[in-house]
Amino acid sequence: QVQLVESGGGLVQSGGSLRLSCAGSGRSFTLLPMGWFRRTPGNKRELVAIKFGLDQNKNDILYADSVKGRFTISRDYAKDTVVLQMNNLKPGDTAVYYCAAAAPDANWANPDANWANVAYWGPGTQVTVSS
Repeated sequence: QVQLVESGGGLVQSGGSLRLSCAGSGRSFTLLPMGWFRRTPGNKRELVAIKFGLDQNKNDILYADSVKGRFTISRDYAKDTVVLQMNNLKPGDTAVYYCAAAAPDANWANPDANWANVAYWGPGTQVTVSS
């Protein structure tokens, strides 16, 4: 059974930091793009950050414009884990954060449709940022 399991969400004040971790099991994720999406209280689904598979340019990372300079994604390809370090958190970052793995040939050109690229989802972890 393929699974993605997140940990590390919680409540933090504006300007604080949180670290989200995700561990994959049931298959190898080495060749798949792997990263994070979020669903906001307004029910908007958006890509937060994703890092491509080992056979792609493993330095390639996509970030949402709203998190650039504040969030950092990293992967351990040998352990099938992905981490999202979130600094300088803002109330607008409040959302349920989902670990995700996508098809290796996914098209990331349309931000409104990136969620459709995801092949595997974690159950989600709540991040709440108070002002």
